[in-house]
Amino acid sequence: MQLDLNQLCDLLTVLDKTGISELTLKSGDIELTVRKGILASSPGTSAALPAAVATVAPSALAAVASPTLASPAAVDQNLAADLAAPVPVAPVAVPAAVPASVDTKWVPIISPMVGTFYRAAAPDEPPFVNVGDRIKVNQTVCIIEAMKLMNEIDADEVSGQVMEILVQNGEPVEYGQVLMRINPD
Repeated sequence: MQLDLNQLCDLLTVLDKTGISELTLKSGDIELTVRKGILASSPGTSAALPAAVATVAPSALAAVASPTLASPAAVDQNLAADLAAPVPVAPVAVPAAVPASVDTKWVPIISPMVGTFYRAAAPDEPPFVNVGDRIKVNQTVCIIEAMKLMNEIDADEVSGQVMEILVQNGEPVEYGQVLMRINPD
């Protein structure tokens, strides 16, 4: 099995957007396992790892002279060196409390994917919505670009007034991130 670093990155990106929690690829003596949502811990510290974590260490891939994965012996040698060294674990950021100005009846519009947030269909066009605008059920409120695809995000089952737009045009967004809040009718 030939798998270069770009293909591995593409694979991790696609897996992050699916409901698949674990994937194992085997070919000869090489085995690659990717898991989402696992926890790592080191003495005195525990933190959530990124959405997709491969058991092949990144420095093992970087140490390979060729852009494709090396022989199993070379990967095993690099993995052994990486596993012997302590791995620093970044502390988990605690989300800030919801500001007091946010009304609890406001309905959030949440990003269904990872991508780049755009308020308009094109740079020279007006935004889909502005703060204070009234929206209808299923009205397009923004676009999220993911892997060169433009995905229209609709106000699925809510109509009302746009109270907040929490993301700037062109900013990256995460899955589950609140994009805007609507005061429902």
